Amino acid sequence: MSRRFCVFLKKIKRIKESIVTNIIYNAHVLTCAEAGRIENGYVEFSEKGIISVKSGMPEHTADVMLDAQGGFVVPGFIDAHSHIGMSGDGVGFESDETNEITDPITPQLRAIDALNPRDRCFTEALDGGVTAAATGPGSANGIGGQFALVSMSGERIDDMIIKAPLAMKFALGENPKVCYHSKNRAPETRMATAAVIRAALEKARRYKAQLEAGKDVTYDDKCEALIAVLDRKIQAHIHCHRADDIFTAIRIAKEFSLDYVIVHGTEGHLAAQELKKEGARVLSGPLVGSRCKPELTNFTAAAPGILAAAGVETAIITDAPELPQQYLALSAAIAVREGMDEDSALRSITSTPAHILGVDGIIGSLENGKRADLSLFDRHPVELMARTRAVFVNGKREK
Repeated sequence: MSRRFCVFLKKIKRIKESIVTNIIYNAHVLTCAEAGRIENGYVEFSEKGIISVKSGMPEHTADVMLDAQGGFVVPGFIDAHSHIGMSGDGVGFESDETNEITDPITPQLRAIDALNPRDRCFTEALDGGVTAAATGPGSANGIGGQFALVSMSGERIDDMIIKAPLAMKFALGENPKVCYHSKNRAPETRMATAAVIRAALEKARRYKAQLEAGKDVTYDDKCEALIAVLDRKIQAHIHCHRADDIFTAIRIAKEFSLDYVIVHGTEGHLAAQELKKEGARVLSGPLVGSRCKPELTNFTAAAPGILAAAGVETAIITDAPELPQQYLALSAAIAVREGMDEDSALRSITSTPAHILGVDGIIGSLENGKRADLSLFDRHPVELMARTRAVFVNGKREK
């Protein structure tokens, strides 16, 4: 054996030794995938991803062996809509980056330029089993800016990005009206909100056409940001509560062929069959809170269950900090209490949001090759008293 080949083998060994493999065994494994529920199963994984998900006892040992003692292993939870890291916990204006209320159209804004991963809410989210969250600007503007999907673990946001930009935030209904009425400028009506959104999208469409035609155009940061939405490279996440606002969102999305998702959809349960016909997807929530404004009059925690039963693809969200992110599983538990199927409720915070956000090839279920974001609970995670015993992000233990 040559000296060079020996050196090569030693390098391979060092690389292999630096990767820690884990096995959680003696567990109820809820895969949120085709395999369904595996009794007395185990999951083997590392920083490179999930290696195997099987029933019975492991055939071999790993660097770390964790006895689940009959607990439940589930995919890391995904909050498909929040503002985590955008508004400092317990801090006022100095740390609030949620809304740029100087202009109703701000598509050029990027969440990653405001996110603070050292906010303690990230740690609290992990404690609740949330391993990834979509986060970004609020709903004061007709177009608020770019959302990002980020991991809950990390020190630098650049290293925590799962997908950015993920979506463009749009908003209809009460929030833009209230915000700009106080400034005595448009939009002060639902009509004006829809109009300024249409105008921005049409301007971007013409800007794009000129670029494609090779014309010399003046750089426009708003139009540049909206091209990705028009090209369906990123989604349009449209904040709306009332049923009429939901259908305005669908109307605008159809006009510009947008890949849209309804955010909140508080009155969606009143038009579930229509939403099913439209193929609409809904991020439902928060499910805990008061009817603090007129457009929440018909709020019910039964909404996600009604939507899912009608065949509408529905994920449950916290809208953190509206509801702290660690209560995402609690929200799913409340949905079950109000009639949602237990399996659908668990999927509504795992595989369903992953599918809606277009990242189901990476996260959202326990399957070979996927990223090792998972948690161990002491009981079924959508039971009220469930607690995490261990949380892993990208194969590394966080709790």
